[in-house]
Amino acid sequence: MIVGTAGHIDHGKTTLVKALTGVDTDRLPEEKARGVSIELGYAYLDLPGSDERIGFIDVPGHERLVHTMLAGATGIDHALLLVAADDGVMPQTREHLAVLSLLGLERGTVVVTKTDRADAARVAAVCAEAAALVEASALAGSPVLPVSAISGDGMAALRGRLIGAARDAATDPARASAGDAAFRLAIDRVFTLDGVGTIAAGTVHAGSVHLGAELRLVPGTHTVRVRSIHAQNRRVTVAHAGQRCALALAGVDRSEVERGQWLVAPFVARAADRIDLRLTLWQGETTALRSGTSVHVHLGAAQTMATVALLEPPVLAPGATGLAQLVLRAPIGAWHGDRIVLRDASATRTLAGASVLDPAAPVRYRRTPQRLAELQALTAATPEARLRALLAAAPLGLELRQFAAREGRVVEIPLADALRHHDAQGDWLWGHAHAQAARERVLEVLSAFHAQHPDELGPDSARLRRLVLPRLSEPLWVALLAAMRAEGCVSQRGAFVHRPEHGVQLSATEARLAQKLAAPLAAAGFEGAWVRDLARDGGEGEALVRLALARLAQQGELFQIVRDLYVPPATMARLTAIARELAAQDSGVVTAARFRDATGLGRKRAIQILEHLDRIGLLRRVGDEHRLRAESRLFVEGLR
Repeated sequence: MIVGTAGHIDHGKTTLVKALTGVDTDRLPEEKARGVSIELGYAYLDLPGSDERIGFIDVPGHERLVHTMLAGATGIDHALLLVAADDGVMPQTREHLAVLSLLGLERGTVVVTKTDRADAARVAAVCAEAAALVEASALAGSPVLPVSAISGDGMAALRGRLIGAARDAATDPARASAGDAAFRLAIDRVFTLDGVGTIAAGTVHAGSVHLGAELRLVPGTHTVRVRSIHAQNRRVTVAHAGQRCALALAGVDRSEVERGQWLVAPFVARAADRIDLRLTLWQGETTALRSGTSVHVHLGAAQTMATVALLEPPVLAPGATGLAQLVLRAPIGAWHGDRIVLRDASATRTLAGASVLDPAAPVRYRRTPQRLAELQALTAATPEARLRALLAAAPLGLELRQFAAREGRVVEIPLADALRHHDAQGDWLWGHAHAQAARERVLEVLSAFHAQHPDELGPDSARLRRLVLPRLSEPLWVALLAAMRAEGCVSQRGAFVHRPEHGVQLSATEARLAQKLAAPLAAAGFEGAWVRDLARDGGEGEALVRLALARLAQQGELFQIVRDLYVPPATMARLTAIARELAAQDSGVVTAARFRDATGLGRKRAIQILEHLDRIGLLRRVGDEHRLRAESRLFVEGLR
């Protein structure tokens, strides 16, 4: 269990921790000289009859160091809110209480300190004042214990309270849930030791880590290896959620690690610059919160500036809760359920607290009824419940690995009521009701297209997707069309999709020309055949040949690379195979130079063919590169 102190400056936090543990957490010379905590301090208390320890985080109480207090308060299990008997409740007492409440911390003890400096009546009055203060907060009902760290009065009761709380925490279902999640440690201290190297220390928020494990720094791109582990100030081979942990890291320099970063399991490594959340404005605020407000964001040990965009309602009254998006000025590590504290732009007071719903918030469509329904689905209690609710609310489905990364844990459950599509790009889920609605929409759009364009075979698959569900992911579009083809609902020739009963009919002359020109078209190879050359060599009128080839292209029997230049499906299948092979060798990328060399074509013709493959949906242009689409498999199947 991790215990964190809170309270006004000079109310005895450091002295109390020393009385409990024997450790003076003021380690800096400046702290010793001024008698004031400036940085976070750490100490440990052994549990009687157990190998476990209680970890203490001692935070500064000065109003200018609330940001440091927040770095220590995030992730604690039990709060000690201190109120000095000679002073009573002070401004930072109230703000620290607001922080603890907005972090959702419900386990704590109110400690009235310095009872040796006040008479019994004064101590009783301060105890009553402190009890009344917390009554309207998350710590309501917490015991109020008067103590003196100097004389020892009340210390035995406080120590017993903490030991009992630690034993209860060991069996807490929430702790078990955190232990099942992927490893995440919020770095609040970085240093080096001779012969050891870079060490990152912090509170383990979730999961466990073992010697030799590979972790990722977030934000950042560094992958590191764990060389040694100290948990609760002991050398161990495994550390887990609810412990203070120091990890010696291989693969990174001290200058590349800083407070505010996270060490996480690689599969959940992600940094957010937009976060959708459920936000509560502190009840002590005097004015409502509006969109456009600039705030300081505190998450884990990180802090950055952000702008609040309220989603629902448009204005948030004091004490009210609503949906909002944070637009961050710098990315931070965030996962579903993480607690966030917001302070005003001048960092003089605590404004609000929030729980992360989606750390991959969209830039567009953030206030639509559809998006608000998805955010409501993300308020469900468990990952499995959130997954089911989100599938029911999301008409475009979701990618399971991305969902798991945002959740910070593996979410793998059988779903009988969802369409599942797995490929190298991801593991996609689509609610059956939404998939069925999309299927009906495809048939509706194709029927309308055939009625408006009876002389065309049908739209190509990329165009059809734009007409039906332009925001649907390519993998799910592939799965939908493949399923519809298997059912016989649609047919496909090359890139063109049509209803099975629809087909472009050739005239007798066009059919004759199709047979006559098949051989020279095949013989033209990768270069393709021009209309003028086919007409000249075949002794046919150029206009007639042009019309016949255009009709064959509408049927999907030919491919028009540029105006008047055609290749047959067999040739296109070979070009497609080359493009896919090159993409497989280079992370999905096909360059004009490599395609030219592989086909033996000139640069101009190679570029023309690649641009044609972009248009029909096999590739997509990204800068100077052509990237293989997920839809490409469906396109290739249509060539067979």
